[in-house]
Amino acid sequence: MPKPADIGSKRLISLAPDRWVQWVTQIPDVQVRDIITSEFQWVSRESDVLVTAYTPQDGEFLVLNELQLRYKPQMPQRMRAYAALAEERYNKPTYPVLINILPPSPSVVIPTRYESLFRGLTARQDYHVINLWEVDAEIAFQQSLPSLIPFVPVLKGGSEESAVRQALEVLRTDRQLSDLEPLLAFFASFVLEIPLVQQIMRWDMAVLRESPWYQEILQQGMQQGMQQGMQQGMQQGMQQGLLSGIALGLELKFGIQGLELMPEIRQIQDVAKLEAIQSAIRTANSLDEIRQIL
Repeated sequence: MPKPADIGSKRLISLAPDRWVQWVTQIPDVQVRDIITSEFQWVSRESDVLVTAYTPQDGEFLVLNELQLRYKPQMPQRMRAYAALAEERYNKPTYPVLINILPPSPSVVIPTRYESLFRGLTARQDYHVINLWEVDAEIAFQQSLPSLIPFVPVLKGGSEESAVRQALEVLRTDRQLSDLEPLLAFFASFVLEIPLVQQIMRWDMAVLRESPWYQEILQQGMQQGMQQGMQQGMQQGMQQGLLSGIALGLELKFGIQGLELMPEIRQIQDVAKLEAIQSAIRTANSLDEIRQIL
């Protein structure tokens, strides 16, 4: 089994921290002093990374990088809390940045501040928002931003096969970036057919499963099902969530052939059996192993 790779937010930012912070803050002379773990008492998350930065005019300050696979309505309140906790713990001004990776539905408006008013008292937190689907893919190549290379497929103009192959070439020509190939494949699977992704690059699910990106996308089906369960009944909601996670896992691991099992799986009402199938996908080496469970 391949050795698990750290392909989370902190690993990506550490590839070229100065260039990353220059890009997210748009401050050309900013320098990174340190990358620190954002453990705020009860708050400890894979997706947020704190960086100590410095400019002659500002002195030392913190850059809070919050990377979200998909935007969540509670993010403004979280950005307020994370920024305040970081500033309190390290006693430095904080520049919060929210990076959204995949676009939400067209009806969703992504705010750039948290603001509330209660009995004449106003609370407000501004933060910088970067939506990756609005970022030109050429920036990743032209500005030598290795942290953005795995995201090329979801960047503006990066969904073409030629752009994905160019990103793959960048990763394969630098040994320090080779472990990011599964992450590139993961995001390529949102814009290209799975068999094509498997054809042009290594598809190492054993490595990818260790990534917080993969874990988050698998949980989204369950979360959606749980929300539906509030209206339709918890049992049905759990079943729907599990079915969504199973379908995504089968497609990511086995391509179109994996989805051929879904009509049979959708007939299963037993939550425990659905959980067993979802668990088996993580370790199965072939579709026959899944069929045995069915």
